[in-house]
Amino acid sequence: MSAIETVRKIPRQRRARASVDFVLEAAAQVLEAEGEAGFNTNAVAGRAGVSIGTLYRYFPDKQAILLALALRETEAHRQAITLVLEGAERGLAKDRAMIRAFLGAFAGRSRARRIAMTTLLAQADHSQLAARFAAAESGLTDAQGRPLTRVQAFVLARSVQGAMRAAVLEGADFLLSQEFEDELVRLSRAYLGYPTPRLA
Repeated sequence: MSAIETVRKIPRQRRARASVDFVLEAAAQVLEAEGEAGFNTNAVAGRAGVSIGTLYRYFPDKQAILLALALRETEAHRQAITLVLEGAERGLAKDRAMIRAFLGAFAGRSRARRIAMTTLLAQADHSQLAARFAAAESGLTDAQGRPLTRVQAFVLARSVQGAMRAAVLEGADFLLSQEFEDELVRLSRAYLGYPTPRLA
C-alpha cells in the first residue's frame, strides 16, 4: 500500500510526481495552520501553487488527500525503521531509535498528523499496515538475546505503539517530550527483562 494508490491518476513523469508531492506537503501545512475546519481542496491547491484542476487530476476529494498524506508518512516511518535495523543510527540504542522515529514523524506537525492518521485508521486495512513493520518485530530479542516469540513481539509492539498512537490521536502536549520517549523506552525494556535504570 502506498500513497500513490489513493490518487485518481498514477503520476509517471517526474513533473507529475512533483505535483503530487507539492499537494501533499501543502495539505500538511494547511492542516497544521488551519485544522480540519480550514482544510479543503481549494486551500490545498492554493498553498501548493497548482490549479484546482491539477489537484483533481490526482485526488478526487480531500479525504483522498488526507489518506495519501498519512500513507506517505507511514512509508517514511517504515523506511526510518529499516535504517535503524540496518544500524544507521550510530550511538543510539535500537529500541530508542525506533521509538524516536515514530515520535518524530510528520516533521513534528502534531495537528496535521492527528487529522491524517484519524483518516488512515478509519479507512486502512490494519493487517496490511501491520505487515509493513513485520521485519522490525521479527528482529526483537529479550535482555538475554533470545528472540521473542510471535506473541511476545505482538504484545510488546502493540503496547508501545498503542501508547504512541493514543498520544497522537488525543493531541497530548507531551508527544515530543523527552519524558514521554523515556517512559516508552522504560516500558519496552521492562518487558524485555532489562534492569530498570538502563535508559541509554
